[in-house]
Amino acid sequence: MDLTAQGLAPRGRVRRNLSPARLYEETLRLGTGRLAHGGGLVTVTAPHTGRSPNDRFIVREAGSSDLIDWGDINVPIGEEHYARLKSDIVGRLNGRDLYVRDARAGADARYGVKVRVISESPWHDLFAYNMFLRLAPGEEDGFDPDFVVYHAPSMQADPDRHGTNSGAFIVVHFTERAVLVGGTAYAGEIKKSIFSSLNFLLPARGVLPMHCSANIGRGGDTALFFGLSGTGKTTLSADPDRRLIGDDEHGWSDDGVFNFEGGCYAKTIRLSPTGEPDIHRATRMFGTILENVILDERTREIDYDSADITENTRASYPIHFIDNAVPSGLGGHPENVVFLTADAFGVLPPIALLDTGQAMYHFLSGYTAKVAGTERGVTEPRAAFSACFGAPFLPQPATVYAGLLGEKLRAHGTRAWLVNTGWTGGRHGVGRRMKLAHTRAMVAAALGGDLDDVPVATDPVFGLRVPVRVPDVPGDVLLPRGTWADGSAYDAAAAELAAMFKRNFERFAGRVPDGASAAGPG
Repeated sequence: MDLTAQGLAPRGRVRRNLSPARLYEETLRLGTGRLAHGGGLVTVTAPHTGRSPNDRFIVREAGSSDLIDWGDINVPIGEEHYARLKSDIVGRLNGRDLYVRDARAGADARYGVKVRVISESPWHDLFAYNMFLRLAPGEEDGFDPDFVVYHAPSMQADPDRHGTNSGAFIVVHFTERAVLVGGTAYAGEIKKSIFSSLNFLLPARGVLPMHCSANIGRGGDTALFFGLSGTGKTTLSADPDRRLIGDDEHGWSDDGVFNFEGGCYAKTIRLSPTGEPDIHRATRMFGTILENVILDERTREIDYDSADITENTRASYPIHFIDNAVPSGLGGHPENVVFLTADAFGVLPPIALLDTGQAMYHFLSGYTAKVAGTERGVTEPRAAFSACFGAPFLPQPATVYAGLLGEKLRAHGTRAWLVNTGWTGGRHGVGRRMKLAHTRAMVAAALGGDLDDVPVATDPVFGLRVPVRVPDVPGDVLLPRGTWADGSAYDAAAAELAAMFKRNFERFAGRVPDGASAAGPG
């Protein structure tokens, strides 16, 4: 195929839109993957087994600079360094056999973008096949991409020459609509770079891009689930009584919700057939990529409990591997939005109804807590705040996205809930983790409208409206102070967490949408 429009003149073979079976063959031929029992393709991305946030850059150029929220997350790189890096990655790709994937990001074609991924690696091409929306017959003809990803994991950047921090690089040029990825084999960089691009493009069109999962109930009601790692987003959205729209990236337009992706990128550490049966089944299917899992060398069975390479073991598979997925990737305006937090301080109520101001406040806060053992040096619960539950992927100021959320909640009468999947009866190390059965019952009651007429109690510190009765949940679980043996210890922990919220929110001073600034803890 002709890649001159992308500045390429490859000397090797170019293979476009190969089938998963062909990509398996290419990967096995190159020795960059192995077969697992059940049919999955096992790959290793070490030493990069997760995203490299310190190696991510946005080109500072006239067409986009005024819209970017420059800082520790959106780090600028100059046009001169970008030009050198692009020239070098083009040179690298020109000397390799190439695998090209043409696809789309965004199930609503009015807002989606056409994506071309050009890679030296066949299994990364399979990743693009799994994660983006696959083209329908005839769509390949005359395909003109809106965004191009140049992907060369074997190439190492030279920080002196290219202006990078290390050999790894993820560089986005929004005006040129190009992404350069190299020095890392972690496949998630491909999908997250396009997600960041949609986060840049769509607000101007009135679409709220969201780092969330989405599903639809039997009555056609759509629900959104936001939450950082470890809060239960994937587990709670994978409900057998509801159909899955998508598990990670969505947009909310004037017409409803739509999935950005055509696949799932699920964590597999400690995965079990009883806890998450749909995901477990998908990991054992032909076409699934399994990153950094450990295999039994004799049987090739997957050891889901092993973190010998990383805790961040992953499975990439097309969404149709999930039996109750929504094929169109579309849903109506959500009736409910759920913010999930794993509060290791044991302070927040297990469920609370939020008004619009509180919803924007907690959306901007994006709170959860890390517990001892999750990171080196973490010995006590530590608050973690990620604006809009996806700060690493937001090129524009977080208040832009929070403002859009507030507008849509008001326009469509959407209810917002804060659900604590963390600790009760004391902080981590003293209390216990909220029972999953209770959390499921609370979420089901909220989505089913069973809490609409239930009396509420107002949390004295955070001002949240807490239902005092939930079907199939003991009443003594609902009000957190009563679950602690020592009420004064609860008060101290609540004051400690409230102070953390206030300190974090200071960065939004003067830029917060109306109603949100006064919605935090008293």
